[in-house]
Amino acid sequence: MDPRDPAVPALLRHGRIEITGRLVDASNATLFGTVTADGAQVQCVYKPVRGERPLWDFPDGTLAGREVAAYLVSEAAGFHVVPPTVLRDGPFGPGMVQVWVDTDDERELVDVCAPADVPPGWLGVLRARGSRGEPAVLVHADVPPLQAMAAFDIVTNNADRKGGHVLAGLDGNVYGVDHGLCLHTEDKLRTVLWGWVGRPLPEDVVEALKRLRSELDDGLPDALNEHITLREMRMLTARVDALLANPCYPEPSGYGPAIPWPAF
Repeated sequence: MDPRDPAVPALLRHGRIEITGRLVDASNATLFGTVTADGAQVQCVYKPVRGERPLWDFPDGTLAGREVAAYLVSEAAGFHVVPPTVLRDGPFGPGMVQVWVDTDDERELVDVCAPADVPPGWLGVLRARGSRGEPAVLVHADVPPLQAMAAFDIVTNNADRKGGHVLAGLDGNVYGVDHGLCLHTEDKLRTVLWGWVGRPLPEDVVEALKRLRSELDDGLPDALNEHITLREMRMLTARVDALLANPCYPEPSGYGPAIPWPAF
């Protein structure tokens, strides 16, 4: 089933969840399974709230809701960079349920390579040294879906945009996952997508931000209110306003690390 099929959110919300595995490398409990209803089926990721690892800077038990809020923001803007995501009861209690994205392993979007091996047209983010002291550079593709994702990360204040959280779907679309560390009131933007610093936002990204701003004055707060606080919502609006007032990709704020660790 196509992740962007309009029927997917309802299926995620009401279908029967069967757990078939676990993603053992994830820092929080992350389970893999299927959701089935009325003959339709989709693979999913299920992250129960009870499996969230406590963090010092994010309130306990809020990460699943933040993942859903990030999806709602992405859809309201028309970015469509987050797979369909809902909050519902599951086999291990309430949690986030998101469509599983099958990826094209031949299509890289973020990489670490030798300076001489940077693909044509890619953008450098960080120069470093490998384990043997050899030069290396963190790079990403210069493509419209990543430009949209970078703007989405700015307004959602994404503190954890690792390279492994950027997925090239087999359906040809680009998706971002793992948005539990979003929408904090303090500046926490940490991302591998810094290649456009200082450049103007593309026109379609500006239009998406305008749609989002309009939705924030309409019905979107009612949907977000279930997942984030009023103060977090006000700061989301302030970030959108700031980016529209100065429609350029910003520099790192200097308030903490600019790139998550590990970067993948």
